Amino acid sequence: MNRLYHMTLSPYCRKVRLTLAEKRMEVELVEERYWEKSPEFMRRNPAGKVPILRYEGMLMTESQAICEFLDEIAPEPRLLPQDPMGRYEVRRLCSWFDDKFNEEVSGPIMNERVWKKVRKEGYPDSRTVKGGLAAIKYHIDYMDWLLNERRWLAGDMMSLADFTAAAHLSCLDYISDVDWNRSRNVKDWYAKIKSRPAFRSLLADQLPGMRPSPQYAELDF
Repeated sequence: MNRLYHMTLSPYCRKVRLTLAEKRMEVELVEERYWEKSPEFMRRNPAGKVPILRYEGMLMTESQAICEFLDEIAPEPRLLPQDPMGRYEVRRLCSWFDDKFNEEVSGPIMNERVWKKVRKEGYPDSRTVKGGLAAIKYHIDYMDWLLNERRWLAGDMMSLADFTAAAHLSCLDYISDVDWNRSRNVKDWYAKIKSRPAFRSLLADQLPGMRPSPQYAELDF
């Protein structure tokens, strides 16, 4: 069986898991404590990052590249539009969340509130957490603006942009750090994504020593 080396609350791993599940492609999930950088892990990916997908004997890295590969080999349901402009918009928004949102919001908050605890690196820096919580308001407002004009983030079809955004937000929702009352558009959009069969395994995730927020697995939240 194909295998995905991942970490439970990594948005990049969740993005790949959502894509695999949407395509109904089964994989064995193997948790990887990537920060320990074991020799075996570093042989799999010298960049020292997850996810790593072992597909038909080949090791594949980088979440965006993996997801686009999966969309090519299993085109139904399609997660990238057929027209070039549509693909551009999906890729632009994937980059927005994987780069800008992660740098300003999910990366700092998750590092302080989750990964420091897991790696036993001390207490969270409250200023960093507050900075991330302040920055998320801007991103939710931007999503609200997009969803005022579109059914999904990148257009009329659900796409990899939606899975990328949902992967990041779901990690923050696990620790109850998303104000869903800020935007009805964003809350309704997330409810649609959250209700998809592809999301079920994510909602069953449990990080040892850290229970999910009460609304995390609730479809009507």
